[in-house]
Amino acid sequence: MEAAMGLMRRIPPKHTDTALSALLSLMPNHSSDLLSQVDQPLQVLCDVDSGKEFILCEYNRDADSYRSPWSNKYHPPLEDGSLPSAELRKLEIEASDIFAIYRDQYYEGGISSVYMWEDDNEGFVACFLIKKDGSKTGQGRRGYLEEGAWDAIHVIEVGPEEEENTNYRLTSTVMLTLTTSNESSGTFSLSGSIRRQMNMKLSVADGHLCNMGRMIEEMESKLRNSLDQVYFGKTREMVCTLRPPAEVAQMRIPES
Repeated sequence: MEAAMGLMRRIPPKHTDTALSALLSLMPNHSSDLLSQVDQPLQVLCDVDSGKEFILCEYNRDADSYRSPWSNKYHPPLEDGSLPSAELRKLEIEASDIFAIYRDQYYEGGISSVYMWEDDNEGFVACFLIKKDGSKTGQGRRGYLEEGAWDAIHVIEVGPEEEENTNYRLTSTVMLTLTTSNESSGTFSLSGSIRRQMNMKLSVADGHLCNMGRMIEEMESKLRNSLDQVYFGKTREMVCTLRPPAEVAQMRIPES
């Protein structure tokens, strides 16, 4: 299992589905562990009742059906699917509306979904998802990418309230895939994923949504900076080392 997880951490996100399917066939006894621990690129389904799209993941799946955050129904229909309590469902609806505004302001489009459920520690867990298609045919495109996708998964474990404070544990994963193609530079592909955690003890005076939103905003800023430094920064460094600009190459030529 440790070797399998090490392999999945090194697989580009766009090949995750193929690699995971191969591991599931090789390790059927560990299927539940693999499915719960491996983050896969997010998929989208349309809720026929509300006419809105929602994101599919392990956190809204029951058997082979997925619960929509808009209608609170499973697709395909599932009679005994697990549902959040009435109080948590109300918070989930409010979080979905607020997170949609956050998505439009930061991502200029895309799809977002929020799911919440009770845990065994008298608290609850919230999952915030964003999927942005950056390809030529994607929403909010700028025309630079041939293909591109940004998948963000934020899972927050909210502990039971202790007097005036509550413990929040955030686990965030971002998967990035992009491909460019033009005559001057040819085809270039870059993909990878990054995961970070954050623990905070915050006052509940402002409400859970304010606290969770503040943590997600801070974490996404850190993840974008990390991706810029690790993936784009290192790639730029390697390209400039292997193929230096013409003016730099001329400076390196010794005079005869």
